[in-house]
Amino acid sequence: MRNKITQKTLSDLEFSTVLEFLSEYCISNLGRKEIGNLSPITNNEILLSELALADEYLSSFANDNRIPNHYFDEITKEIHLLKIEDSFLEGESFIKISSLAESINLLLKFFKQFKDLYSALYQISLKIEYSKTPNIIIQKIISEHGEVKDNASENLKSIRKEINSVRGKIGASFTRALNQYSGSGYLDDIKESVVENQRVLAVQAMHRKKVKGSILGSSKTGSIVFIAPETTLQYARELQNLTYEEHEEVIKILKKLTNDIRPFNEILIGYQHFLVHMDIIGAKAKYALHSHACLPKISKEKKIYLRDSYHPILWEENQKQNRKTVPQTLELNKEQRIIVISGPNAGGKSITLKTIGLLQVMLQSGILIPVHEKSEVSFFDNVLTDIGDHQSIENHLSTYSYRIKNMRNFLKKCNTNTLFLIDEFGTGSDPELGGALAEIFLEEFYEKGAYGIITTHYANLKVLANELEFVKNANMQFDQHSLEPLFNLNIGQAGSSFTFEVAQKNGIPYSLINRAKKKVKKEKIRLDKTIAKLQKERLQLQRKADNLEKEKNKAKESSIDLVNKQEKINDKIDSFQDLYDNNQKMLTYGRKSNEIIHKFFQTKNKKQLQSDFVKWAMIEQDKHEKINKEKIEKEYKKINSQKEKPLSKRERTRLNKELKLQQRIKEEQLKETEKEILPEVKKIRIKKEQIVREKALNIEGYQFQINDKVRLIDGNAKGTIDKIEKNIATINYGIFTAKAKLDQLELVAHSKSLTKRKSKK
Repeated sequence: MRNKITQKTLSDLEFSTVLEFLSEYCISNLGRKEIGNLSPITNNEILLSELALADEYLSSFANDNRIPNHYFDEITKEIHLLKIEDSFLEGESFIKISSLAESINLLLKFFKQFKDLYSALYQISLKIEYSKTPNIIIQKIISEHGEVKDNASENLKSIRKEINSVRGKIGASFTRALNQYSGSGYLDDIKESVVENQRVLAVQAMHRKKVKGSILGSSKTGSIVFIAPETTLQYARELQNLTYEEHEEVIKILKKLTNDIRPFNEILIGYQHFLVHMDIIGAKAKYALHSHACLPKISKEKKIYLRDSYHPILWEENQKQNRKTVPQTLELNKEQRIIVISGPNAGGKSITLKTIGLLQVMLQSGILIPVHEKSEVSFFDNVLTDIGDHQSIENHLSTYSYRIKNMRNFLKKCNTNTLFLIDEFGTGSDPELGGALAEIFLEEFYEKGAYGIITTHYANLKVLANELEFVKNANMQFDQHSLEPLFNLNIGQAGSSFTFEVAQKNGIPYSLINRAKKKVKKEKIRLDKTIAKLQKERLQLQRKADNLEKEKNKAKESSIDLVNKQEKINDKIDSFQDLYDNNQKMLTYGRKSNEIIHKFFQTKNKKQLQSDFVKWAMIEQDKHEKINKEKIEKEYKKINSQKEKPLSKRERTRLNKELKLQQRIKEEQLKETEKEILPEVKKIRIKKEQIVREKALNIEGYQFQINDKVRLIDGNAKGTIDKIEKNIATINYGIFTAKAKLDQLELVAHSKSLTKRKSKK
């Protein structure tokens, strides 16, 4: 168990404002009330569970398995009545209970179905004792509109049947009376009206004695008298009696139903408690989604690393005014336990300090915080704050008196599990004396091993921070030219207060500023100037470093892009080379096949043909295996040259498999390349053939001769003319012959005799 973080700390950090933001996302009044009571959790196990629940709920917004709606009507009044003997619930109360039980059942089924996805939510759902009995009992008796059903009891069913019958008789008797007296001319033009929820006849005043019944009223002028017919009144009295009996029977049924539900009161309390808890978890997740919050890593070591963090209240205000919120990155660890932030007023020192404190108490209250997801935090037993002016006329306390009492409290509680936050450390008294006392306090906090952040203008505290090993100076960046704050925190160097510069910017005459400077010790001014100069140089270096980092990243991206392009080009070249080698191999195979086939044409020896083909195939197989073996040996040598020990048999087998896989991939790539290139090659071949055909056709007056190589105009097969008879040529295709008209042929190559004749000429 840890010490509780005090209400004063929560007040200093404006924690209640965050709770107000959070409560807006609740769907029930009970949830809003519970949010208002949230405070830092003292049990680590419970705290980690609450953070995990909120984080799981937040994750549901990013996937398809959204958590079902868990809205419910509050049943606090019903739970209270069930504890009182002889009390009974109304029909609407039972509808609330039934709806609440159905919501619970839906959630329990959902978390069971997705227990791997929502393990933390599933674990808390296991604590719920669910019973179907209350819902079954209620649904038998109460309708969906909150009324007792007719079949709730035989007596009620009989009474309601009689009521319906009597209502029918009332309507019929009134209609008869209306027709009777209307025909007699006793009624006014409006004929009827309603008085005290009862239908009445609108009788002319002069005929009122002629109509039997009770006078229930008259018009403002007195010209019309409203009379309820006598027969209708008899039935109305009967209906009144039946209605009373119905009411008594309904109360009897509701009392019995209440007694049947009463034993389940504790279960109903558990239901409502679970749904209120779900409402709070859901509100935390919705607020986290709105404020870009997340669950940082929880460190077992004492440390705080808040990356790109921002103050949630400041962020909300800036959002309304469309202003940018500058995020802060800050780290406290064993090597950097205390940070002393200095710099000009309105530069962001106080808001940085409050940001750290508020985010810490939010996290320790089970609320996700607006930081980068790679941030890292741990829990503290105490968060001590001294922020703002606590002067009190009522208690006769000055600012300094209050702060001294607060420091006494700090000294009592400070230890290695304490985070302290002090704004404007040492102020409220004589600067030199107050500064000296503040220096002693800082040394005490340091010796006790506490973690903390302080803001100050005191030079002696800046010097002390530089001397202590685990204390670091820090400053808020400030633009010296525009004298505008940049709201960026820099660790490692104290900041100048820019006292005279800020005064000058705000319109104080230079002559007065110059007089003020003369009253300050020269050493002090020199120190301030030196610090200001160092800050300026640091800012310039930071900007240069940022620009260099950007250039470095660009160069790295360009280099990666060039490497990728080179790899693609190399892959393309390899693919083309493989395609070329493959085509060359196909050409070689084609020539060899053609040679074997021509040999068969001459010898007609099938066995010889088969023998030649098998012999050739075996030779090619040996060549293929030899090439593969050389490749594998080459890879072995390459790998062995990188290793001290030779490859084992297992490694050789694995490598062999890898090489075969690479070969398969390469073949697939080759096929893809062929798909891309072969259509283009075919187009080029077709163009070449067309050119040859055109050249052949352009020979004027050419007459086909024997041994000319020809083909059909619309065909691809080539043959030789064996003989020509009456414009019909006999063409020899090697395996078969065919006849075709000369005008259907085109020249592929001249015969040898024609070539000889041309050469003689």
